[in-house]
Amino acid sequence: MFEALGICLGLAALLTLNAITSLLTSVLWRALRRRAEKWPASARAQLIFALRVSPSIIAIVCVGALLLPAYIAHEPRHVVEPVSLKLAALSALSAAGLLLAAWRGVAAWIATRRLTNDWLRAAEPINSNQIPIPAYRLSHSFPVIAIVGAIRPRLFIADHLFQSLTREEMAAAIAHERGHLAARDNLKRALLRACRDALAIVPSGGRLDRAWAEASEAAADEHAAKTGCAAALDLASALVKIARLVPAGAKPAMPAGVLLIGDDAGGIARRVRRLTEIAGFDQVETAQPRFGSRALPWACLAAILTSVILMATHPPMLLAVHNVIEIAVSKLQ
Repeated sequence: MFEALGICLGLAALLTLNAITSLLTSVLWRALRRRAEKWPASARAQLIFALRVSPSIIAIVCVGALLLPAYIAHEPRHVVEPVSLKLAALSALSAAGLLLAAWRGVAAWIATRRLTNDWLRAAEPINSNQIPIPAYRLSHSFPVIAIVGAIRPRLFIADHLFQSLTREEMAAAIAHERGHLAARDNLKRALLRACRDALAIVPSGGRLDRAWAEASEAAADEHAAKTGCAAALDLASALVKIARLVPAGAKPAMPAGVLLIGDDAGGIARRVRRLTEIAGFDQVETAQPRFGSRALPWACLAAILTSVILMATHPPMLLAVHNVIEIAVSKLQ
């Protein structure tokens, strides 16, 4: 019963802490959103990603470094304390979320591997010095230009795009994908998927996911445009041309990757307007992110985690945490 109660407490605490910190990060994003819109897109994407993964990281560290050590150190093993129905329900809900996250991660990996293998069978390698990963020319009805895969990424380009885009437009489109590669956006997308599924009851995660997706695309656009104003116009032209080539009603699945364009026509219009604005600048300053705006969210998260770990090394703090556990168990009876 000692082990069962400890497991249930840990799972219930994961759910509770995740819910509380998710709500706090949602409030924080609402407070910072308008200010962050003036930042470079890469800094904004970093902030949103940090806010999105922080609840899961904080919950795991607090439970692993504080709650479980306090329970093991101070909970009497000889006292039989049953698991209440309320506590069992909370722990079951938490376990279901964790299992769902694991399943979605495995399913996305399988789908990505299957998609990559299918595309490789219909593709031929491209020798290009523009991108440091394997690149392939793909026979596909959709105007595909995308990096697929989080661990071993590959670039796929639909063959008819080589006839539809000019050399400069193709270079700008590849530079956009190189921006995603430099930011490790596919890996981040997989982590966001896991964090979203681990706590489906808090709707704030969906808003942050959409905001991150928009910011990451804008950051990749700025990365492509950093070589000059002409590159910004070339990418805008490529976006318009590719959008016109999309078959009606086509929505290809990208489990661990992202297309240069998706099915959001409004998003394409916003990106083209932004690239046109960048082309009007004398210098493309938006492509150079400020260090402080990028490091601040991670510095705050590191400070929180360091504080938790330091508290875990302080015996009176573990005793205080155990007293909180006792109060929580009594309330759940």
